[in-house]
Amino acid sequence: MMFSGSFVALVTPMQDGKVDATALSALVDWHVEQGTNGIVPCGTTGESATLTHEEHNEVIQIVKESCQGRIPVLAGTGSNSTQEAIALTQEAEKIGVEGSLQISPYYNKPTQEGLYQHFKAIAENTRLPLFLYNVPGRTAVNLLPETVARLAGIDNIIGIKEACADLKQIAQVRKLCGPDFIILSGEDGQNDDIMALGGKGAISVTANIVPNQMAQFCRLMNEEKTEEGKALHKELMPLHQTLFIETNPIPVKTAVAMMGHCREEFRL
Repeated sequence: MMFSGSFVALVTPMQDGKVDATALSALVDWHVEQGTNGIVPCGTTGESATLTHEEHNEVIQIVKESCQGRIPVLAGTGSNSTQEAIALTQEAEKIGVEGSLQISPYYNKPTQEGLYQHFKAIAENTRLPLFLYNVPGRTAVNLLPETVARLAGIDNIIGIKEACADLKQIAQVRKLCGPDFIILSGEDGQNDDIMALGGKGAISVTANIVPNQMAQFCRLMNEEKTEEGKALHKELMPLHQTLFIETNPIPVKTAVAMMGHCREEFRL
């Protein structure tokens, strides 16, 4: 399966206020070498909300070219504006990414019907496989299982990144959407529980620091070596927790900089 295993929610290296293309390309190469199963550029961890549209497309282009088809690119192309999300998604499709990650419209607090119509409109305007992204702590709105099930009926909406922190809700998504609908963990601290519920992998912040271990964890869980997988998850828990001692991506980008992969530079 293309969309399974450890997908890194990649930081965006910057230098003097601009995207550091050299560091970004080198970072992708390192992840491929370390066994990361896929790259997610322009997510929250990539400071997507602070990138211009030109920079957004530039980051996706660099990541796609650097991957050279070795691992899939699941590009963050969502927005709280439906038309903006469509435009970003269509540009990513032209670049040739394998899929798109679509955040629930933040700030707007749409109704469940509004969420359905937003994602439906995006799906109708692209051929890319789409993943929904539910993170109520960031968006102030919860994409409910019943709405996810409606959306799962649209051919190119194939999965969800779940960061709702409610395991009962995620279990309900699995029940309503069936085994072919792909659930990826969006909460590193719950990776083991979400995969035990039928998740196929994780879109991971921690994978920026220990990509090899995160890929190994996902492999163990997907091979139903649950005891070994949970033991590795337990080893990684202090790191999962530390990377959220302040707002993401401050801790993780600082750590990536300490490892020598980028500068410790953030967007305001």
